[in-house]
Amino acid sequence: MKYIATLFLLSFYPAFFCFAQAPKFTVNGQVKEHAAKADIPFVTIIITDAEGKNLVSGMADEKGRFTLAFSGGNKPSIQFSFMGYAKLVKTLTFEDGKTVINLGTVLMDPDPTLLKEVSVTAEKSAISLKLDKKVFEVGKDILSQSGSVSELLSGVPSVSVDPGGAVSLRGNSSVLVLINGRRSGLTAGGALEQVSADQVERVEVITNPSSRYDASGSAGIINIVLKKNKKSGFNGQLRLVGGVPNETRVSPSLNFKSNKINLFSTIGVRFSDYVGLYTTNQSVKQSGNSVLLNQRQDENRHDDGRMAYFGADYQADSLNTFTLAYLLNATKDHDKSSLGYDYSKAGAGLDSALHRSAESWERRNYNQLEFNYTRLYKKPGKKLTVDMQYDFWNSDKDWNLATQKTAPVLLQLPQIRTSSIGSNKDFAAQSDMSVPLDSNAVLEYGIKGENRSVGSDFLAQNETANGWATIENIDNGVVYNELIGSGYLQLKNKTGRFSYQLGLRGEYTRVKIADRNNVYDNLKNYFKLFPTLHFSYEPGKRTTLQLSYSRRINRPALNDLYPFNEITDFNSRYIGNPELNPSYANVFELGLLSHFGTLTINPSVYYQHQTGSIIDYSYRENGLFISTPVNIDLEQRSGMELSMIYNPYKWLQMNMEMNVYHFRQQGFYNSQDLAFSGNILSGRFGTQIKLPGKSSVQLRYNFTGPRNAAQSKRAAVHGIDLGLAQNFWKDRASLLFDVNNLFELRKFSTTTIGQDFNITQVYIPNAARYRLTFVYRLNLTGDQGIRQAKSGNRN
Repeated sequence: MKYIATLFLLSFYPAFFCFAQAPKFTVNGQVKEHAAKADIPFVTIIITDAEGKNLVSGMADEKGRFTLAFSGGNKPSIQFSFMGYAKLVKTLTFEDGKTVINLGTVLMDPDPTLLKEVSVTAEKSAISLKLDKKVFEVGKDILSQSGSVSELLSGVPSVSVDPGGAVSLRGNSSVLVLINGRRSGLTAGGALEQVSADQVERVEVITNPSSRYDASGSAGIINIVLKKNKKSGFNGQLRLVGGVPNETRVSPSLNFKSNKINLFSTIGVRFSDYVGLYTTNQSVKQSGNSVLLNQRQDENRHDDGRMAYFGADYQADSLNTFTLAYLLNATKDHDKSSLGYDYSKAGAGLDSALHRSAESWERRNYNQLEFNYTRLYKKPGKKLTVDMQYDFWNSDKDWNLATQKTAPVLLQLPQIRTSSIGSNKDFAAQSDMSVPLDSNAVLEYGIKGENRSVGSDFLAQNETANGWATIENIDNGVVYNELIGSGYLQLKNKTGRFSYQLGLRGEYTRVKIADRNNVYDNLKNYFKLFPTLHFSYEPGKRTTLQLSYSRRINRPALNDLYPFNEITDFNSRYIGNPELNPSYANVFELGLLSHFGTLTINPSVYYQHQTGSIIDYSYRENGLFISTPVNIDLEQRSGMELSMIYNPYKWLQMNMEMNVYHFRQQGFYNSQDLAFSGNILSGRFGTQIKLPGKSSVQLRYNFTGPRNAAQSKRAAVHGIDLGLAQNFWKDRASLLFDVNNLFELRKFSTTTIGQDFNITQVYIPNAARYRLTFVYRLNLTGDQGIRQAKSGNRN
């Protein structure tokens, strides 16, 4: 804790680190547009010597003014660059005895060729490789403009989303999902279904995060960057979506930006229906006989969602910016299920049958308050950020279950009802500091503290002659408290074509879970260090080679810890494990990104060694099949991944992704050996074609190969998505049509094998969905949408 406190003090006194020598030369001036003589803000400025070595880099302020100081350099030159303008280079000549040169007004001309190229490439996905992340531009894909963020992530290389909304990275679900570099309630409990995909600007896939990020998530981090308001004046858009099964969305957004104030707002209303089918074929050995069960569950879900997000950036001056924002995400779900159970013995006809009708109502209300302060300094690249976030939510879910025996005789069984009530309070504060040591080296450090408190009560009752009675003593409540304090220090430097980043993060964790009836009372305290290493080499302008290492932690999710869960199914139940421990992973990766004209390739190889890995274990007890998460000794993964984007013509883009890895698990639970090894193959293929008349079509195919484990076998999964788009009214409006899960190929089949049982489950969680989307843009100022508070130093 002393280490963290020290970093906290240092973050507010960065002068301690400013030990660079006094500069010898100074250059100043102001950048304007040549024709209109208007100020060009935030122009990137670089001073290099005759050999091309960077002497200093910086950025003009909001008025285009700049002052750069540097030391030495043979025949220095200054370069000005800004998107949409032609790059400008000037030679610097200092008069004898003078160390200051005033360039006066620097005039830049728009680059029509560059602007044309931007308008073309913005309509297709692109990939770039940063020192510690892959960046995928997704905003203009047809399939990323109609559905939810969950559906959008299903099309991002290396990423997959299961039917329950859980996100995986390279087949590993131990992934931390962030919104604009921070945790958010929008990433939990399927809330990504509430956010329209068109609000996303890019997705950052961070398989080996730097020490600046939380160490959570052994698979890495997926950072969803939402669109920001960048244009002056009033602007926004209106989005209307209609679909079958019913999906109705209305999403207006309106923004205003001036020199001092940036106001942003988005409102979303959603009404959605989902149709699912689940079947189970089960065989159980009892007294030497095989007892068979055929189960069918038809599910109809209806979700209503309301979302409001608004806030403001206030730029007090060119160096200080304050942001305050509020998010409300409220949902109301009404689900109905019909479950049929047919029991028989091998070689015989139907023995008995049951039918259960289930109906549930769930209400969730999530609130988030955000504050950000960003302080820039006259020294280019030096920056301080302070962030605070307070989340509070509550949920309430009720189930009513009516059951009757339909064979051999008709018999009404007692009704069952369950109730669960949850609430959460989460406060986080962090401060980050970035200090350039010279023109190429940057020192970054920061601290973060987060305190989270979650409460959940659960009650299950069945009907009796005298009223209602508790089932299996399921009348309890759990309180979960989590405190995480962390600090980090990292150094970035660049020498010629070689760049490196060295970091170290320390995290102190205190977790306590206890129930109201004093059955569970676990307290865990631990402090761990997480080193990170990143190396990058650019053999050419279009090729980057990277090598990275990080140590990660996977803390158990709340759902994995809760010792009780819903009891809607006669046959099976999921139970959390309060005894779970976190797992730790060491991750190595070697990657390459290269552009060959119209072809971009990104191959990589990776290796992960994880101790204390968490897996699901299934067993049979009192006639129930129970699944629970457990720790095993280790899991090792080694794999290869390849992403390719091919643009042979301006009107055609094709992309492909393949990922294959070998895994080995080792461990025992309940005296059962869970050791297993296997291979997994997944792929994704897509194409987008621009047609005459501002039309386009996109097709995407996803494939995940079969996966076997110690207790289960999962069949391959296929899926096809289709999208069509048409722009009109001088690009003020767009009409999009898309089909998700075309031909309903996306189904999941799993066989679980135990000592005396065999279960095969097939489920299609969502039927094919057909959607029509209309978008109208106000003032033609570009795509606008929901955005988080000013991201500061988190990106």
